[in-house]
Amino acid sequence: MENLIEIKNDYNSLDKLKDFLNKESIYRCSKTYDIWEMRTDDNGQMKQCIVLKKNGMHAIKAFFVNENTVKINHIIPNKMMNTYFGKSVKAHRNMIEIAAGGIKEVLLKGSQKTAFSELEQLVFKAS
Repeated sequence: MENLIEIKNDYNSLDKLKDFLNKESIYRCSKTYDIWEMRTDDNGQMKQCIVLKKNGMHAIKAFFVNENTVKINHIIPNKMMNTYFGKSVKAHRNMIEIAAGGIKEVLLKGSQKTAFSELEQLVFKAS
């Protein structure tokens, strides 16, 4: 689950957007390094993103793809839960990992979609 959202010039930096989301929502919003995609800048440093966290299993990650466009993705913010329930990025997976991944996706899909759309509406307020 991901979406691209064009936002107002008033919120065209991570700090400004984070401040806005902290004011507008009851959820915890923080600026952190992007450990989910391991995005790096030109100097090889890890890029930052905003994490709007609903609970230990549901959050969205927001980062700028250009000056006024934010890309948001559903993530599992808890590192331990992400290990068990997150998407596997291994190049080669065995049959048990493939089957378990399919089962996890089916079981979590509804609640993840509900949480994503709820958190997505908060980011839309900045557009």
